[in-house]
Amino acid sequence: MAASQDVHVRICSQEIIKYDLEIKALIQDIRESTGPPSELTELNSNVKDKINQLRMRIQDLEQMAKEQDKESDKLALLNEMERHRKQMLRKTTKQSLAQTSSAITESLMSISRMMSQQVHQSEETVATLATSSRTVLETNEEFKAMTGTIQLGRKLITKYNRREFTDKLLIFLALALFLATVVYILKKRLFPFL
Repeated sequence: MAASQDVHVRICSQEIIKYDLEIKALIQDIRESTGPPSELTELNSNVKDKINQLRMRIQDLEQMAKEQDKESDKLALLNEMERHRKQMLRKTTKQSLAQTSSAITESLMSISRMMSQQVHQSEETVATLATSSRTVLETNEEFKAMTGTIQLGRKLITKYNRREFTDKLLIFLALALFLATVVYILKKRLFPFL
């Protein structure tokens, strides 16, 4: 391997290791994240960027391996490239798990918000029902009071109707007595001999 290729391979390997460590750190941050979904989305985006950079460096290493003249150098670089590729696949799986986790978290937060809105609406409905119940009870009490007043009014009207009948009977009897007295007086004065 030429000296410049050897330096280039070492730089590429170091960058692969650097990206690998950065991806591990970002995945750890995702695991420990308790922030809003936007923070998880940003971390996922950073992981995607680092994985893409790692993929490019692995491809560079593969290209360098193919360009090697010595078969032993070529195999060593291809083995290292394959090892990094396998690690990258596990990272990609972790990243997809993190994205799924983020999506689930966002869905749960959305469900939580909807449930909170439903609870708020239920509280308002319960308050409205309580107010309506109070109004119905007050109306019922007023109705009972009015029923008592109506019954009292009915009793008074019945009593006045009886009194009116009694008064008419008394007036009729008094009128009959008056007329009988007038007739008696007229009879005694006009016809004393009868």
